[in-house]
Amino acid sequence: MKPRFIDLSHTIKNGEVTYKGLPAPLICDFLSREDSSKQYDDNTSFQIGKIEMVSNTGTYIDCPFHRYEKGKDLSQVSINKMADIDGILIHVPYTTSLAIDKDYFEGLNLKNKAVLVYTSWSDFWQSDEYFENHPYLTANAATYLKEQEVSLVGIDSHNIDNTSNKSRPVHTILLKEEILIVEHMTNLKALLGHDFLFTAVPPKVEGFGTFPVRAFAKIL
Repeated sequence: MKPRFIDLSHTIKNGEVTYKGLPAPLICDFLSREDSSKQYDDNTSFQIGKIEMVSNTGTYIDCPFHRYEKGKDLSQVSINKMADIDGILIHVPYTTSLAIDKDYFEGLNLKNKAVLVYTSWSDFWQSDEYFENHPYLTANAATYLKEQEVSLVGIDSHNIDNTSNKSRPVHTILLKEEILIVEHMTNLKALLGHDFLFTAVPPKVEGFGTFPVRAFAKIL
């Protein structure tokens, strides 16, 4: 039987803002099919695309260099920390609580797991509401996850930290321990009731701490 895969990523589209205050991606042709057809015989044509974007676009992964100057960048993080990780889904509806504290994680086997927090906030993707008063993890939750030696933490929200202030304790705590972060996830509802492996692999870019990923789960 072929494995079943669940796509957990937003589509990156021309002009679509991911993080308010950062520019939207510009997606266009570098070489159009019309222009390329002039270079080949027999009605042959190709398209070469061009994209200009900040690294915090779409569904993306954060590695230590995002927060720490001497932390590992995308080219240095082991692929073992990003691919086929045992996953666990934590369901905390945003209508229940915006501040997600450690009690939602206590008593669970989390060691070496990809911990994905499903809040349904992605329902507001590309609306003004998405950017304000979103769900987030508390510093106590981040400390607990660090102590449980999780591998990665993902969330379907605007930010894993509370953006109503200038403190970013969750990024600080997790990335210091090389616990990767995936933000702006979607479709986590599809994982309810399933055991799964999680993958979120970015390009191997030197000097970057963040980049879009095609995040997905393989249902077991």
